[in-house]
Amino acid sequence: MKRKKKLILIISGSVLLLLISGIFIYLNVYYKAVDVDNYLKSSDTVKVEEIKEGYMFDSASDKALIFYPGAKVDTKAYAPLCFQMAEKGFDVFLLDMPFHFAIFDMNAANDIIKNYSYSSYYVGGHSLGGAMAANYAAKNASKLDGLLLLAAYPTKDLSSTDLTVLTIYGENDGVLNRNKIETGRTLMPKDSYEYEINGGNHAQFGSYGKQKNDNDATISSKVQIEETIGFIVKHFN
Repeated sequence: MKRKKKLILIISGSVLLLLISGIFIYLNVYYKAVDVDNYLKSSDTVKVEEIKEGYMFDSASDKALIFYPGAKVDTKAYAPLCFQMAEKGFDVFLLDMPFHFAIFDMNAANDIIKNYSYSSYYVGGHSLGGAMAANYAAKNASKLDGLLLLAAYPTKDLSSTDLTVLTIYGENDGVLNRNKIETGRTLMPKDSYEYEINGGNHAQFGSYGKQKNDNDATISSKVQIEETIGFIVKHFN
């Protein structure tokens, strides 16, 4: 009987160890940033600084965009988007997330709002990062001026807020749930806008290569980011 109990304990312990190892491996395998080094260097107009929350792209603006990366994506993959946003007159905070999942730190924007002073704050993100930014915005609308959703949708009601909400996604996105986009429209405030980028896909809002289940884009990442920034500048001013 004792030998049987011992065997059960050994088997249970082994299964638990395998489960923990599997979770650890899953959380630490993510899409690596590619071709972003030039966007992590300061220029004459944008100062790039690594801060404890992630990265700051400083253009000496009075407007701040706080950006949540997509799930299992290297934070630095969004440096091209953030750097070019800064060139257009925003200070951008690109936030690191625990295990590259914004779901583990949905309230990360609070640290930026607490520690940096701006006349306007916008929060946003890509994919799951956008969904978590939307959850944050629903609970903290009074602190914010707008919400940016890149290939993302809200799950909380925003209809009673005064936020400007901007939703952008690619025509060829193979990851985004279009039914959830449709449902999300019913949760939007009056001041909301939606754009589909012709030929764009899911992954090209960042710079991390091809994503599983995504479709090929028929435009370059450069064009997709330029169009995205154009929409942001149009509505967040």
